[in-house]
Amino acid sequence: MRVLIGADTYAPDVNGASYASRRLAEGLAERGHEVHVVAPSRGFRSRPAARVGAITEHRVRSCPVPKPPDFRLCPPPGLRQTARALLRRVRPDVVHVQSHMVLGRMLLTAASDLGIPSMATTHMIPENILPAISFLPIPQSSLKRLFWWDAVRVLDRAGLVTAPTPLAASMAERNGVHGPVLPVSNGLDLSCFRPDDGDGRGAAFRARHDIPAGAPLAGFVGRLDREKHVDELVRALPLVRASLPEARLVVVGDGEEAHRLRTAARTAGVEHAVTFTGRLSDSEIPDVYPALDVFVNAGTAELQSLVTLEAMATGKPIVAVDAGALPHLARQGENGWRYPHGDVGALADRLVRVLSDPETAAEFGAASLRIAGEHSMSVTLDTYEELYRTRARPVVPVRALRRSPDRQHRRVA
Repeated sequence: MRVLIGADTYAPDVNGASYASRRLAEGLAERGHEVHVVAPSRGFRSRPAARVGAITEHRVRSCPVPKPPDFRLCPPPGLRQTARALLRRVRPDVVHVQSHMVLGRMLLTAASDLGIPSMATTHMIPENILPAISFLPIPQSSLKRLFWWDAVRVLDRAGLVTAPTPLAASMAERNGVHGPVLPVSNGLDLSCFRPDDGDGRGAAFRARHDIPAGAPLAGFVGRLDREKHVDELVRALPLVRASLPEARLVVVGDGEEAHRLRTAARTAGVEHAVTFTGRLSDSEIPDVYPALDVFVNAGTAELQSLVTLEAMATGKPIVAVDAGALPHLARQGENGWRYPHGDVGALADRLVRVLSDPETAAEFGAASLRIAGEHSMSVTLDTYEELYRTRARPVVPVRALRRSPDRQHRRVA
């Protein structure tokens, strides 16, 4: 099958949607499909199609935006014609876009124009983009309504819509996306993320970053942006250390909040107990989780959270905010604990519970492993292959309906 994946954010971008798109493309290519990825270029000019491993990449001219850093958007003028020409050249069996932003919407429109079966996966909610447009003099409630109004308009151009979790699917439907929106996990390569079975990866990571071998260690991996609320982890650490004086925190990643978080650690008097690694290579990320005693996630805008899944696949207990899709992964009293957003005291209490009780932590870690097994990449690939074959359909353009009253705009039921 020839599959074209459209991604408004793709490698080398660092975010969940980018990683999910790349894993899907690589997984399909490994199964023998011909995979094409259309994504923004890293400059103002489009680049010729190029093979990157087993994938053919088509990079479309783009420009930087003020926020988030390093993110790029394809400017709309001429983009629809570019998308149609690209689809005519590639002649895919299915177009699968990963967002309703500029490039995704133009690819869906071009697929509709040309009668090509299409699908869309929504990885976004308003909270993901509100920080980037906070400068607009518009109330947040109005911006959220505008986000969903636009999302519905675009996603209705797809023959089928999926979302990473049941929560994300129901949220899309509640806000007007015509269903059913099918929940399909982003999936995880369980061969890359696995428990430290005596191979010393965790100890080696601690040694590389000067983290004492026996110190109780909580950790976070991800973008250091506002909606991740990593400041709550920093502010909770002094409370944790009141009960466990050797406890430490490691923060892996980079972003707009990096400087403020370092300042917060100094202000809280725990600068010496917090390790900021900055952005790490993809090859080192699997070594982070075995070094931890507990993974903690305070992000309130998670539609699935691949990093939480990665930690779970490594057999780690989870402490997470009770928000977004995290309750699907952090199951209260089964593989960890949840806490109310903004309640730093409750967060510290949950961390102390895990870090001070190795027996319960081991039980939570075993439960995390079981739950992570439900999100195997092989299951995700099986699901998408079946959807491509049986559920993706071409969508008749609205203007064609107006010309031909006897034709009906059909979406998959």
